[in-house]
Amino acid sequence: MKKLLIYFLLISLTIQAQNESINIDKVYSKQINRLAKSKIIKSSFDYIFDLEPFTHNNLIELTEIAAPPFKEQKRASRFAEKIKEIGIDSVWIDSEGNVLGLLKGEIGIRTVALDAHLDTVFPEGTDVKTRISNDTIYAPGVADDTRGLSMLLTILKTIRDKNIKTKDNILIVGTVGEEGLGDLRGVKYLFKNNSPKIDSWIAIDGGALGRVNIKGLGSYRYRVTFSGPGGHSWGAFGMVNPHHALASAIDNFIDSADEYTLEGPKTSYNIGIVKGGTSINSIPFESIMEVDIRSIEPSRLDVMEDLLYKAVNSGLDKQNKMKRSGESLTVVIDKIGNRPSGELEPSLPLIQRALATTEYFKETPRLTRGSTDSNIPISLGIPAVTIGRGGVGGNAHSLNEWWYNKEGYRSIQLALLLLLSEAGFEK
Repeated sequence: MKKLLIYFLLISLTIQAQNESINIDKVYSKQINRLAKSKIIKSSFDYIFDLEPFTHNNLIELTEIAAPPFKEQKRASRFAEKIKEIGIDSVWIDSEGNVLGLLKGEIGIRTVALDAHLDTVFPEGTDVKTRISNDTIYAPGVADDTRGLSMLLTILKTIRDKNIKTKDNILIVGTVGEEGLGDLRGVKYLFKNNSPKIDSWIAIDGGALGRVNIKGLGSYRYRVTFSGPGGHSWGAFGMVNPHHALASAIDNFIDSADEYTLEGPKTSYNIGIVKGGTSINSIPFESIMEVDIRSIEPSRLDVMEDLLYKAVNSGLDKQNKMKRSGESLTVVIDKIGNRPSGELEPSLPLIQRALATTEYFKETPRLTRGSTDSNIPISLGIPAVTIGRGGVGGNAHSLNEWWYNKEGYRSIQLALLLLLSEAGFEK
């Protein structure tokens, strides 16, 4: 009993410490409360609630337009059309495939971006037809992140129909390549080209109200390909076998990676795909694995990379030494993903506004770490935050993904209030 009491006391102290570590400057709390109480914002909040059918219909329509990795064009085109229908100063699709809509500010020196990603994790040919049961929407990608796209359209319509003006430009962004091997290619392109120049970044991507993501979870991803001549399992026995080398490489890597990740800042590893071979009685000519490594500490990714290379080369050498005839085995390690990590100070004005806005909606803000479009601006030191899409969802990245509209309008109201406060709206 004594140990149990100590355990609960430690948990309580931990939670208390976490809550105490989130300090919200009264300056920002007062700003958010002042804006939220203005007539135009109150009217806008009511309008967002009235627009629930509009938001719902956009969510259904866009969800049912497939957006597999590297093939987001159809959804991007329709999303751009919807932005044009609402009305905006300019809208275009850049050469990477991102959809961009610009609302010019009254001064227009700064630009604040509001983002959701167009792509899903699901391959081409996936059935994306929505199914509604007891008010819950089931469909691949419905919550991650098509819900975010529908929120952007409602926010834009509210700003336009209520004739809301801000000092800064507002950039509505639908990015490509956020998921998987897309490797954040859409947002990387935006900040690499710096056109238009973005001064603050707000992303909507998964999670409930209260999510304030200000830490980028870095990752490296690899495709390892062992290649050999291949042959008959009996007649060519003694030739190098790519699968055998791959098995050794996996075993070597797991042993060294597990030991390294037992201590220090959290670091993970995963071999998510293994493929190759033509039949049970054929020595394969190719064996492939895809590896995901993540860490909150950038330097640890480099250490893990070194462990992977050593494990793979050891597996290669072992198999080649076992060769009895034929050509030697070769290996290629391709780095197919590089998502930078980083953290921003909670004292930044954008983050303080996100915390104060969350608090205004009677939610407890949670400073989180994740792998989202915000990784790129965070790594560059540009103010950025990822907030939740609200409602209740589950089974993300699965065919049974679902989202339930439990007061989902509140997440749209929160996003609008945060956007307007950051973009210099004055009541």
